[in-house]
Amino acid sequence: MEWSRPACIPVTAAAVVLLLLLLPRFCSPAGDKLTPGESLLPGETIVSDGGAFALGFFAPSNATPGRQYVGIWYNNIPVQTVVWVANRDAPVTVGDARSGNSSSSSSSAPSLALANGSASTDLVLSDAGGGRVVWTTNTTSSGTGSTAVLLNSGNFVLRSPNGTTLWQSFDHPTDTFIPDMKVGLRYRTHDGARIVSWRGPGDPSPGTFSYGMDPRTSLQMLMWNGTRTYWRSSAWTGYMTVSRYHATTGTVIYVAVVDSEDEIYMTFHVNDGAPPTRYVVTGAGRFQLLSWNRDASAWTTLESWPSRSCSPYGSCGAYGYCDNTLAVATCRCLDGFEPASPAEWSGGVFSRGCRRRSQQQALAPCGGEDDGDAFLDMPNMKVPDRFVLLGTNVSSGDECAAECRRNCSCVAYAYANLRRSSAKGDTARCLVWTADLVDAQMVGALWGVTAETLHLRVPAGFTGPVSSFQYYSFPFVFPRLLFFVSRPHASSSCNCSPNLATLYVFV
Repeated sequence: MEWSRPACIPVTAAAVVLLLLLLPRFCSPAGDKLTPGESLLPGETIVSDGGAFALGFFAPSNATPGRQYVGIWYNNIPVQTVVWVANRDAPVTVGDARSGNSSSSSSSAPSLALANGSASTDLVLSDAGGGRVVWTTNTTSSGTGSTAVLLNSGNFVLRSPNGTTLWQSFDHPTDTFIPDMKVGLRYRTHDGARIVSWRGPGDPSPGTFSYGMDPRTSLQMLMWNGTRTYWRSSAWTGYMTVSRYHATTGTVIYVAVVDSEDEIYMTFHVNDGAPPTRYVVTGAGRFQLLSWNRDASAWTTLESWPSRSCSPYGSCGAYGYCDNTLAVATCRCLDGFEPASPAEWSGGVFSRGCRRRSQQQALAPCGGEDDGDAFLDMPNMKVPDRFVLLGTNVSSGDECAAECRRNCSCVAYAYANLRRSSAKGDTARCLVWTADLVDAQMVGALWGVTAETLHLRVPAGFTGPVSSFQYYSFPFVFPRLLFFVSRPHASSSCNCSPNLATLYVFV
């Protein structure tokens, strides 16, 4: 015999104890919250106060029948689009998974509950029968009486009675990056959250591809294929810019890098009235920007990275670069270099990269200010990886060039003027390279990649255009102001670019 679920009514303390023993899931949630004693069952949802997001049990398309997950999805669009999954590694078993309704009694169905422990309150997802704990927030803060609320931003937050955030889903992303989320690095631990792809369309378990801030330096974002770097953003220059307006969906994207005392992170916002907009890491190895097209009632891909055939990391080898200014992107050698294997290069195999031309092999004896070497300007470049960020002693392009010239191993430098964009008072960003130049690109007008001038060290007598050390910055007017104030962070051993400007907005 099945018992119907009793309504939530005031009862005495003794009755509460009895009901807890007999019916552990005795109360359904209401509105946008879960409170102690309430549980969420398959077929039930909680909806954010503004109606933008819903949280509940779901079964992905093409998933194994009977398997469900607890997730968050957009509530106001007809295509269920999940932005976060709690138990992505461990699905629960539901009798009628495809219908979204449980055919079993509440006592034998899986549930998400807010459970009071001896020292804290945690969200606990239990499998059918109230047995195996599949997932929990596992907070360490003491205290009971917490509440879990789904915010209209899509963030599911566990709060203490005094309003302190004990846990939030935004700190544990899956494959999707939505407005107000952040991806970055913590200075103390040198780690941070990553966006990780689904394994497949019907399997939200962690896939191969992930996206996050470079743990070696906070100046760029990386995409990994397993542990191998697959794609790299441009290095941030600190200039304030605003992204393009996407007329198809009426969306303007504002992306910012925020440096606080404890962390540095990337976040993004959209203009007021914009449709749902998200970044997603796909199982096919794409980092995509998508926006909901209300007219077509479908997701529109606004941008996708890697964007060209030679855009994946290191496609053109050492001292080669991907020329994205051509109709068909292709690999080229940096000026003064030639293919290391002309036969392979002609056959479309670029992995061995380029070598310095024979007559250009020897740079002048180094160590002085006037060693005879010069620098060749290569504008409109996404600068190579493996750079070294010099400290605050460098305040001009000439000083950055001099630092490179004094180092016998330095092969190139790049300089950015931060006077118009630094909230900390830094005036310059000087990058130098002391190893092979890898993953350079000529980018032209590609959105999402910041172009700057790479100054390549060449021997005296090189016939190319020599650097004139002229630098320009361009102020931009924002249609909507994004302002972040941060405190200086404590000293740290992390190579996280402490002289990086506190505020950036970039494309």
